[in-house]
Amino acid sequence: MKKLSVITVTFNAEQTLERTLKSVCLQSYPEIEHIIVDGLSTDHTIDLIHKYDNDKLLWISEPDNGLYDAMNKGIKMATGDYLCFLNAGDTFFANNTVELIMQSDSSADIIYGETTIVDNEGNFLHMRRLKAPDKLTWKSFKQGMLVCHQAFIVKREITEQYDLEYKFSSDFDWAIRMLKKSKVIINTNQFLINYLNEGVTTLNRKKSLKERYRIMVKHYGKVSTFLHHIWFIIRFAIK
Repeated sequence: MKKLSVITVTFNAEQTLERTLKSVCLQSYPEIEHIIVDGLSTDHTIDLIHKYDNDKLLWISEPDNGLYDAMNKGIKMATGDYLCFLNAGDTFFANNTVELIMQSDSSADIIYGETTIVDNEGNFLHMRRLKAPDKLTWKSFKQGMLVCHQAFIVKREITEQYDLEYKFSSDFDWAIRMLKKSKVIINTNQFLINYLNEGVTTLNRKKSLKERYRIMVKHYGKVSTFLHHIWFIIRFAIK
């Protein structure tokens, strides 16, 4: 039976972490490990981790050099066949979601699906603005990050570290790199994640967009990236 490593990075997350812990605990699929990488929280985050402590929960609490450094620590700790990332406040869409994910062909390098956006209480707000495409390749992200980072499940043996050069959009670069390495990419055609409508990227949107442009130039070239952004502007103006 394939094993999934769920990685959650926290810092002073007492207001949101509990529903993520509950969601992982309530999954019908037995082969899950939940890895929490905490940045030395000073609130009650650690108390919550102790409250939900079990033999499938692994955690550390120590200083880090930012979000993506903490994610890299989680990758190093992971022992599953596949891994995914849930922020504090994010949840799986339903209690059988991991079971649905892990029913995918074992040859899959990447498994993906749809995401809903929820508020601070976990209530549904709306669907994610960008819909996951029927077929996904590394070139798909010329149109933006079409698949939410949390709904992007990667085989651990092909997984690389996040590039710490990027402070706000390293997940965008990472996803493209993983897609370039992948031969079998499977769309579950299922809702996978309830995503909390908040985060480092959201709070630093301008800086994030500048990084994304640099990342697109790196992977797709200057001309292609420029032309795609002209098209984005035209499309926005037409709407």
